[in-house]
Amino acid sequence: MSHDVPNTPSGPASPVFGTPCTAVIALGANAGHRLASLQAAVDALGDTPGLEVTALSPVCESAPRPPGAPAPYLHAIAVVRTALLPAALVERGRAVEEAFHHDGIGTRPGQQEIGVDLVSYDGRVRAEPGPALPHPAAHRSARVLVPWYCLDPAALLPGHGPVGELLAAQGSAGVVPRRDLYLSLPD
Repeated sequence: MSHDVPNTPSGPASPVFGTPCTAVIALGANAGHRLASLQAAVDALGDTPGLEVTALSPVCESAPRPPGAPAPYLHAIAVVRTALLPAALVERGRAVEEAFHHDGIGTRPGQQEIGVDLVSYDGRVRAEPGPALPHPAAHRSARVLVPWYCLDPAALLPGHGPVGELLAAQGSAGVVPRRDLYLSLPD
């Protein structure tokens, strides 16, 4: 399966690069070859100028969502070192998602061949301008918290606190690590 993902953010001219920092990106898939889709998204992120994937969580699985969807979700967290500014990083995630949707998969309700969401960026907390940071639903999403906690039990979600405490309050909601599945850092 080949997905051509453009390497440059599109849209109006605006600053794209800033000072290198750490960002956390959530990945999810429930259609097609779910694990291959997650790996292809990791590889596409790794091919992005100004971005290096530095760590990957274990792959986790959750029940189909919404109920009745055809397959369970696979989830993972990627930690990246990047000079891309938040808006450019979000645009890169959209480009990765769009590359998967061009092959017709993910068009039925409840299906998503790949989802790429910026969760946290350099410890910033802001609502405007640009993308909301951290991701507005991250603190209550077991699909984000479980793999992130598996990767880094000491992780902090800016503005909300330790990921472990958020997970304890939220509960795992049936999101479980799949020790038989794994992702590889890009070459």
